[in-house]
Amino acid sequence: DKNKQILVLGLDGAGKTSILDSLALNKVQHSKAPTQGFNPVCIDIEDNQMEFLEIGGSEPFRSYWEMYLSKGLLLIFVVDSADHNRLPEAKKFLHQLTEANPILPLVVFAHKQDLKAAYHITDIHEALALSEVGNDRKLFLFGTQVTKNGSEIPSTMQDAKDLIAHLAANVQ
Repeated sequence: DKNKQILVLGLDGAGKTSILDSLALNKVQHSKAPTQGFNPVCIDIEDNQMEFLEIGGSEPFRSYWEMYLSKGLLLIFVVDSADHNRLPEAKKFLHQLTEANPILPLVVFAHKQDLKAAYHITDIHEALALSEVGNDRKLFLFGTQVTKNGSEIPSTMQDAKDLIAHLAANVQ
């Protein structure tokens, strides 16, 4: 599937661009402005060039999310672990996406784990009701953070990157 992409979705401000840039550079890279529209990023993982497509998470762009599911190799869904008030909204959209495509592998990044207010990943699992997103689906949850600009990416992000490469290579 040459034209299939790894979709990166989540509400605005969750940290999608920071995660993508950090994965691409293997160095922490903070993003300031929310993505308006589409942000395609190619990342070399284990000698494979993988195409990621981030779609903006603010209201006008969410309508595009479902349209791109059929083009997805897998779905990365990013949530801000410290933004408790928006977790129900994130859950609603995540469940819409998983219902629209019941077998697409799902990797959830419970992001901003370094913040004091961040929910632990077990609380994120519960808040997003991940046990309900389908038994036929490969599902992974990582707690992630990007700390100091330019520092090495945390080991969990390296693990996530390796897993994404593995999943993408093995998607039928």
